Amino acid sequence: MHSSGHHRTSQPAGTRGGHRAKTRTRRIMIGGGALAVAGAATVAVSLASASQYSGSAAGADHAVFVQGNELDGNTIHVFARGDDGKLSPSGTYATGGKGGDQVDAPTDSLASQGSLVYDDASGMLLAVNAGSGTVTSFRVEGQQLKDRRVVKSGGEFPASVTVRGKIAYVMNAGGVGSVQGFKITSKGLKPLKGSHRSLGLDNENIPRFDTSPGEAAFTPDGRNLVVTTKGNNTVQVFPMKRNGLPAVAEPVVNKSAGGVPFAISFDRTGKRMLVAEAEKSTVTTYKVKHDGKLKVLQEPLASGQETLCWLVRAGNYFYGGNTGNSTVTGYRMDKQGTLSLTNDVGVATPPSADSQGVIDLAVTEDEKFVYVQNAVSGTVDGFRVEANGALTKVTTAEGLPAFAESGMEGIAAV
Repeated sequence: MHSSGHHRTSQPAGTRGGHRAKTRTRRIMIGGGALAVAGAATVAVSLASASQYSGSAAGADHAVFVQGNELDGNTIHVFARGDDGKLSPSGTYATGGKGGDQVDAPTDSLASQGSLVYDDASGMLLAVNAGSGTVTSFRVEGQQLKDRRVVKSGGEFPASVTVRGKIAYVMNAGGVGSVQGFKITSKGLKPLKGSHRSLGLDNENIPRFDTSPGEAAFTPDGRNLVVTTKGNNTVQVFPMKRNGLPAVAEPVVNKSAGGVPFAISFDRTGKRMLVAEAEKSTVTTYKVKHDGKLKVLQEPLASGQETLCWLVRAGNYFYGGNTGNSTVTGYRMDKQGTLSLTNDVGVATPPSADSQGVIDLAVTEDEKFVYVQNAVSGTVDGFRVEANGALTKVTTAEGLPAFAESGMEGIAAV
C-alpha cells in the first residue's frame, strides 16, 4: 500500500534502525488487514494530477511533471507532451529541498496522493520536500520552470498539496499530522495566519507509511477540506470559511466505509467524492455534507486487484493504481452516479513486466491521456483513453529515480 492511495526521510537504508527491510517481500498489517506486498512486482483527479476544477492552463502547455523525490536533493523532471501523448525530456529542476522516505514503505516513498500539483489559475507548480519540511513553488512557462520559491510547510514531512482558488493547503504527515494553509501570490506561497490544524495522529516525525495520512483535498465547491487517515481508518473533514480558514478547531471525524482510505477524487459534477481504499482494493462513493459529515452513496466496490492506493478521473472514467500487482483499474460512472468496473477483470490495460511498482497517476486537462508512475522500473507510461474506458499505451519515459532507499513520487499533467 503505501498511498494515490500510499508515500519517507532522508537516511540511507541500513542506518534507520530497520526502517526498511532489505528483503524484497514483506507482510504488512494495516488497519487490521494483512497486505501482502511483493517488492519487485509491487510496491493517491484527481488533485495529484492538477486541479480538475480550475480554468484553462495559465502557464504550462503540453507538459508532464514528475517529482524525483531524491533524498540528497529533490528535483522535478519535465517532459514535453506531443499531441499523440508521447513524451520527450525537456529539463530537470532542483526544488531547493530534499525528498523523503517514509518508514517501511514498500514502493511509494511518500505514501500519499497529491505531492505534486499544477494549479491552472496561477500557472504554478507546487512540490513537497518531505525531507526538508518545505514546499517549493515554480512559475511555469510552457515546459520551463522559473522563479523558484521555497517555504516551510508548517509541520513535519509534507506529503500532499491541494488548491482551491487562491488558497493552497499542505498536509504534513509526520508527528501528530497537520494541515497548513497558504495564500498563492505572485511571489509564491505565503502562510495563512490562523489556518494550522492538527490531525491528532501519533507518528514519529518520519511516519510509517501505513499510519500516515494519505491525501488532503478540497471539495470542488471549496466548502470542505478532506483528509484520509490510513491507519485510523477515518476520513477527516474541516468545514471551511469563505476566507480560507477552517471553521472548526478540530476536524469532523468520519469512520471510513472501507479499510485503509488513501486517495480522494471527485466526479465531474463535484457532488460525489470517491475514496480509494488499500486494504481490499475498494472504492467508496460519498456525499460530503456542509457540516463535514459523510453520507455513503455507494458501498465499497472491489476490483479484485491488489493494494489500490491512487485514483484519478478522466471524464466519466476513473483510473486506480494498484501497487500490489502493478495494474491499473478502470471504473465508469453512469448518469445516476453509480460506479462500476469498465470490464470483468478490473484491469484497464494489460500489465507489463517492464512496468513494475505502479504508484501515482495523472490525467491531462483534455482528459485524453493518463500517465502512470512505475516506481520499481523507474519509468512513466502514457496511455490514450479510449471511448470504452480502455487504456492504450502510447509512450514510456525511462531513466527516472527508481525505488531503492527512496524513489520518485508525484506526477502532474497538462
